[in-house]
Amino acid sequence: MKIPTRQTGVTLIELIVSIVILGIAATGILMVITQTTRYSADPMLREQAVAIAQSYMDEILLHPLGDPDGVSGETDRGLFDDVWDYHGTSDDGARDQNGTAIPGLETYNVSVAIDDTGVTLGGSPATYVSVRVTHDASTAVDIPLGAYRLN
Repeated sequence: MKIPTRQTGVTLIELIVSIVILGIAATGILMVITQTTRYSADPMLREQAVAIAQSYMDEILLHPLGDPDGVSGETDRGLFDDVWDYHGTSDDGARDQNGTAIPGLETYNVSVAIDDTGVTLGGSPATYVSVRVTHDASTAVDIPLGAYRLN
């Protein structure tokens, strides 16, 4: 003769409670994944913006402060021959040194300002060059880059 054993298992209430707990945990994990994927492109956009700013800065700083040909205020970027020609440059979309738009970088905005408000470095007059790069789709991308150019 067998002794009847009591069957054990999960009650309906325990099953519902565990489903609710797992649902809350899954919601939290999915929210973190959503936030991560939403902002995963920002580092790439920032790196491109830094590269664009550095490229503009390098181009500007390669030119002399004084105008070598005596013609100031050129409007064609391919003819810029001194630092001051870049003052007020505002490009919608990154451009190369000839002013040609660079494909794939149309959503970046570049602005350049030149300032020589009497700053001296090491006894020499210095001109401050400022390049700012922003992105149309991301307010988190705002890269200011500045440097001094000495005579």
